[in-house]
Amino acid sequence: MAPNDETDQVTQHASPFGTTPPNWPPAAGAAGPNARMPRWLPRAMVLALALIAVFQLGSWAFHQLTGLLINILIAFFLALAIEPAVSWMASRGLRRGLATAVVFLGVMIAAAGFVTLLGSMLAGQIIKIVEDFPQYLDSVINWINTHFNTDLKRVDVQEGLLRSDWLRNYVQNSATGVLDVSAQVLGGLFQLLTVTLFSFYFAADGPRLRRALCSVLPPAKQAEVLRAWEIAVNKTGGYIYSRGLMALISGAAHYILLQTLNVPYAPVLAVWVGLVSQFIPTIGTYLAGALPMLIAFTVDPWYALWVLIFVVVYQQFENYVLQPKLTSKTVDIHPAVAFGSVIAGTALLGAVGALIAIPAIATLQAFLGAYVKRYDVTDDPRVHGHRNRGEGPLARMWALWVRRPGAKDPGDGSS
Repeated sequence: MAPNDETDQVTQHASPFGTTPPNWPPAAGAAGPNARMPRWLPRAMVLALALIAVFQLGSWAFHQLTGLLINILIAFFLALAIEPAVSWMASRGLRRGLATAVVFLGVMIAAAGFVTLLGSMLAGQIIKIVEDFPQYLDSVINWINTHFNTDLKRVDVQEGLLRSDWLRNYVQNSATGVLDVSAQVLGGLFQLLTVTLFSFYFAADGPRLRRALCSVLPPAKQAEVLRAWEIAVNKTGGYIYSRGLMALISGAAHYILLQTLNVPYAPVLAVWVGLVSQFIPTIGTYLAGALPMLIAFTVDPWYALWVLIFVVVYQQFENYVLQPKLTSKTVDIHPAVAFGSVIAGTALLGAVGALIAIPAIATLQAFLGAYVKRYDVTDDPRVHGHRNRGEGPLARMWALWVRRPGAKDPGDGSS
């Protein structure tokens, strides 16, 4: 019997357990065997890959240019520091480029003179220490023989030192490290030249740079940029001024001490202590005090102890008395904020970050202070650090003691 159309339809829908599955129509939106990829998907994949490639390229370029960016940042703050002097000369009729060159020339002459005097002093003192080393060694050996009942001799100590493996390894490492030191010196000179050139351009072409920056901004934004620039100049100049004044006071105080102890090269050592202790944050005090102690030790070992005591005492006086008064009038930043900014700058940019952290935070604080709305403080004793009577823990304990069962009220007048 030949199947017809009616029997075929009955066979397909007769039993759900049949061998032929039902032939349902495809659902809406389902991908069939001939479906195509959406047109937006290839473009999205290409865009994602392009963004990843741009991010990787930008990250690589940033890491490669980190040194240059740090040099530019240092040069910018140096230009802000000398901006008041350059502007003062320019207002007197001197060309701005020539005024910048005069300021840089004065700074370079002062730095070269200081380095020359310091180098000659160190060379002379090192020669003196080497010549007097046998005497120091004899005094140490005599002290050891006297207190420990030993029989040491200088000849034996010198021979043992010369034949030691430590000295041989030290000489070999020093010989192999000469090229590394030379490369570091050349790199430092190139970095100094880069910072000098950028700072000169920033200071000499400051007005042109401000005009170029303001030309791409609307008038309202131009006023904000110029105001931020002025605040940065004032705060950076104030920081340099306060540090220079503290360096002068520190140098004068240490000069009086060194001159009293008859330590040689007292003026140069005083200048060294003043500059290093103020312009090298965190460890500058220890570096500044080490050299006068060493020179004082060549005169008398007890003098080195006196110098150490004076450095520690003066540092406390500077931290708690001198620095808060000067920074409040120039930089206007809390000492705790200054200390935290130095730590944060050191963690981010090392010694450079520690040096520029305080003027940067002072500039940011002064700029944001104009946009923070302030209100009148309520006249509450707790604002001034006081408490009302009866609010302290002792007062509450006394109230609980008085209110205990069976206690007499001290104000009832009963006996």
